[in-house]
Amino acid sequence: MDLRHLELLRDLRERGSLAAVAAATHRTPSALSQQLRTAQRVAGTPLVEPHGRGLRLTEAGELLADGADEVAAALARVESRLDEHRGRATGRVSIAGLPSGLTALMPGTLTLLADSAVEVSIDDQDLAEQDYARAAADADIVVAHSLTSEVPAGSEGLRSTVLTREPLDVAVPPDHPLARREVLRPRDVIDETWISVPEDYPFDTVLHRIEEHCGRGLHRRLRIRDNQLVAALVASGEGMALLPRYTTRTADELVLVPLAGVLAARWIVALSRPDRAERAAVRLVTRALGNAGAALMGERIS
Repeated sequence: MDLRHLELLRDLRERGSLAAVAAATHRTPSALSQQLRTAQRVAGTPLVEPHGRGLRLTEAGELLADGADEVAAALARVESRLDEHRGRATGRVSIAGLPSGLTALMPGTLTLLADSAVEVSIDDQDLAEQDYARAAADADIVVAHSLTSEVPAGSEGLRSTVLTREPLDVAVPPDHPLARREVLRPRDVIDETWISVPEDYPFDTVLHRIEEHCGRGLHRRLRIRDNQLVAALVASGEGMALLPRYTTRTADELVLVPLAGVLAARWIVALSRPDRAERAAVRLVTRALGNAGAALMGERIS
């Protein structure tokens, strides 16, 4: 078996078509088709079959696609041992993920990595929870979040490391009547006007919990992805919103009030494909991210 053939099958399963694989790997569809034919000839059995306008893996193709991670992880472990023999991790690590999580973690992470031989690239992506797993096809580490569990939806096959647990507070202007409260409960906010996130984005989960607790819906005036824009609109009196405690710069424009009575916190996690997670450089960066996350909570991990 050629590792390139196994990786092609894995990429085809993840991306859905040869055209998508070609675009992501900077190759031509015709070259990939030839490589796929060679893989099927070597395997002695069909590895793909027509499905709609595209292709899907056969059972044999699925078996070999699973093997791609196993073989690549084994190679990464060997490379990692070589790095350990040299005395330090080297290489480039690509990080993608939600802007608010990167805002909270990257300054401390880069400080911790300042004396290392590892280079880091960053790509901020504001995605729905179930889409972060797909981002792991392109990035070594994806910083994702979930309001339901330590493993974001759809990422069960990835290596997941909890970096921090961040409360989500109710953001209001300083002159709002609720700004002077030490804590808010669902009944205090159910009749307020809200600035929310798009449907299926994790923060909306908390608003659904408020509605379930009170037995009626709340008014979402706007749905916006960017937390900075949300904060600006809250400060101007357009509504209240949920904002993360560690990454929201309140200054004198906002007040963050804790929310009790419903679960209002998110797990921020690092996701990696199993083979990439074995790289010494990726392990080093993941550990630095974890230390940066622990520092937000006043803790320290090794």
